Amino acid sequence: MAQGGQAYIDSYTDWLQRIAGQGADAIEVWNEPNLDREWPRGQISGLAYAEMLAMAYRKIKQVNPATMVISAAPAPTGVSDRPDRVMPDNRWLRQMVEGGGLNYLDCVGAHYNEGIVPPSQTSGDPRGDNYYTRYFYGMLHGYISITRRPICFTELGYVTSEGLPNLPEYFSWAQNVTLQQQASWLAQAAALASQSGQVRLLIVWNIDFTQYDADPQAGYAIVRPDGSCPACNTLAAAR
Repeated sequence: MAQGGQAYIDSYTDWLQRIAGQGADAIEVWNEPNLDREWPRGQISGLAYAEMLAMAYRKIKQVNPATMVISAAPAPTGVSDRPDRVMPDNRWLRQMVEGGGLNYLDCVGAHYNEGIVPPSQTSGDPRGDNYYTRYFYGMLHGYISITRRPICFTELGYVTSEGLPNLPEYFSWAQNVTLQQQASWLAQAAALASQSGQVRLLIVWNIDFTQYDADPQAGYAIVRPDGSCPACNTLAAAR
């Protein structure tokens, strides 16, 4: 979020209204606002976000009632000692709920992108902290327990360095994930989401990004540098 205050929010929500007017099926209102790279440092607040969401929702529905409004997916993080820079996703979600945000959404946004175990697994993550967003079901059930609303996974992916240089240090937790695991786990997650009756939308993160630096987006891509796509076949067969 730019440091533009209310004038910027007015401009941003007007822009969302124009997109809805052009026939958008769904709009996610912002991205990971529990981080200071996406929201002004020192001002991170689910309450403040709920105010922006309400404005966006009204403008979107005014021109296109059929457009699904998705709340911004918070970044999954258990960090709690830097309140000016990072807010835990569950605390941020509770603040959004307290601020009345549930009145202004059709679906709750979620980003599941730190898994290194199969999506059916609910314990045993080797990182040891056992934070609930390490697990697909942990995030799904955790978010539903807070919001009591359908979930929209606007990012769901598994990072692997297979066929690429080693992952940067910040992503070293995924150093042992293989390309076959990525393909298998994406398909399993899609099937579990479909079977849950609680997920309205799932977007694979990502298809063919090539950036591979401190933010190794190409490691999440299902189309690999050699043009292969093991996950394409597994996803096609997922039910």
